[in-house]
Amino acid sequence: MEEMDKRQEELPEVKAEVKQGSRLLITAGKLFRLIKSNPIKSLIICFLVIVLLQIAFLPYSDIRRLKKENPGETAFMREFAEKAQKEGKPHRKKQYWISYRSIPKDAIDAVVVAEDGTFWSHDGFDWFEFRESIEKNFEEGRAARGASTITQQLVKNLYLSPSKNPIRKLKEWILTWYVERQLSKTRILEIYLNVIEWGAGVYGIEAASRYYFDKSASELNRDECMRLAAIIPSPRKHRADVDSKYVLRRSKIILDRMEARGM
Repeated sequence: MEEMDKRQEELPEVKAEVKQGSRLLITAGKLFRLIKSNPIKSLIICFLVIVLLQIAFLPYSDIRRLKKENPGETAFMREFAEKAQKEGKPHRKKQYWISYRSIPKDAIDAVVVAEDGTFWSHDGFDWFEFRESIEKNFEEGRAARGASTITQQLVKNLYLSPSKNPIRKLKEWILTWYVERQLSKTRILEIYLNVIEWGAGVYGIEAASRYYFDKSASELNRDECMRLAAIIPSPRKHRADVDSKYVLRRSKIILDRMEARGM
């Protein structure tokens, strides 16, 4: 008798589950018919949903923590380490954090002049350089000129990959906008100078200074600052301590720009 009463009590729950299952089947059937009747529209909607989900789950909280906390391993560091492992090559990371106030002004000025001349005044994007880059690349039919600001470069280093697909670029723009609104310019530059690559496995200006000049970054002279800034675009191809044509020419360009600005 008790077992029968128990079964009667469970019956409404079972009916509810069956009803819910039927509704799901009906919804799934309607969705399938919609996709079948409008495949292109359905694909566009699915694509937009995926993009919106990726945007919603970007590392916003990590960026807020950067106000007081230094970042750990970056996306670029992981990618280079994984690549070295796949190729069976040794990979040893060299990185030593240094505060913004310990970095020589010449080094800061040289990097800003070399990589992002309007860094202190823009909101994360240099629209003039962006337009010039598009025109130049269109004329030559290839990616001959970049237009990434220091903030954009930092975002890519911390969270993204070197790929240039449209979704990755969209993420970069959104995160750049967010970083500029959460962090001060000096904090952005401090993180940037401590995480960018300056050679195979060499990350940050302190590690670069020790690696190339056997001294702390705080002791760098003006010429050494120019040389380090000169190799940022291709740190695996050029060395700051070698008098190559590239390093000498680019160092001179950076020095001329600095002097023209009274630096």
